[in-house]
Amino acid sequence: MKIVVTVKLVPDTNADKRIDPGTKRLVRTGVDTVLNPFDEYALEAALQIREGLADGTTVTVFSMAPESGKEVVRKALAMGADDAVMLSDPALEGSDAGATAYAMSQALRTLGFDLILMGTQSTDAITGAVPGMLAERLGIPGVTYARKLNCDGTEISAERETESGYQRVRTKLPALASVTKSINQPRYPSLKGIMGAKKKEIRVVTAAETTPSKTEVVSIATPEMRAKGRVVTVADGAEGARAIVEFLKERKLV
Repeated sequence: MKIVVTVKLVPDTNADKRIDPGTKRLVRTGVDTVLNPFDEYALEAALQIREGLADGTTVTVFSMAPESGKEVVRKALAMGADDAVMLSDPALEGSDAGATAYAMSQALRTLGFDLILMGTQSTDAITGAVPGMLAERLGIPGVTYARKLNCDGTEISAERETESGYQRVRTKLPALASVTKSINQPRYPSLKGIMGAKKKEIRVVTAAETTPSKTEVVSIATPEMRAKGRVVTVADGAEGARAIVEFLKERKLV
């Protein structure tokens, strides 16, 4: 079985971030780049499945990123992935979630897969939309927000987190699943893994086809400082309810 884990390269979570007023994009130059933390949980899930099956299953890391991010991708190889493929093309710069899913789907069809694992979201965009879009583009079942995941080589079963609890779902392969941080605890790369990663292949491919982004950032504004709260003292619950209603009416919320 071939498992593909998608990883995104994002600015370090602890780094100061700013938006370029001209391009209205996140400035990435001069900022340390790391593996998207959410994707490390997906990679750990893939490695655990490979270890559990012990049948020759392989784990390939896939990233849509500039070639300059190779050394960051090597961390995923150091954790235990077998090889990596990078989709690097200047034409993909500034792609929104839809354009990203389209470009990835074209490359992944060529690469081949049985199971695709992803993090639920990235720490830079935080849309959480790409897993569902990618599954739709590939025409395969998409199991999102999985807190537990099992695979026997022919199908996957999972528990999906919901607002009220969880759902148990099952589907045949090929399939895609995105996982939450509650699924596992990602391993640290060992010294042996770090040394071995230097010898593993990172293949670079270009986009066979692209599609224009359908969303555009038209303006950027700094949010206003939160105003000091107003304390209202009332004699009873009825008067308190009236005070709340009047407060909401002032702001045209009711």
